[in-house]
Amino acid sequence: MWKVYVLRSVQFNRFYISMTSNLPRRLKEHNSGKTKSTKGFKPWKLFFFEDFDSRKEARNREKYLKSGIGREFIKNKWSSSSAG
Repeated sequence: MWKVYVLRSVQFNRFYISMTSNLPRRLKEHNSGKTKSTKGFKPWKLFFFEDFDSRKEARNREKYLKSGIGREFIKNKWSSSSAG
């Protein structure tokens, strides 16, 4: 099972989008500074995730969420949630 996940920086107005087959491990890595692209914006909280049966499906969704329209989807989700 693959997961596409979106993290939100607690201190900064930033989101991070990626995919993994082990979400608890990846979240721990992001918050411990092991991921170069996220270590300057920690701590991170899981904003949302989606499950996929294949890596290919997850990768396609990740690409969509990283596109302009996908980022708008995330912003709309954020503005309508209690996360902001």
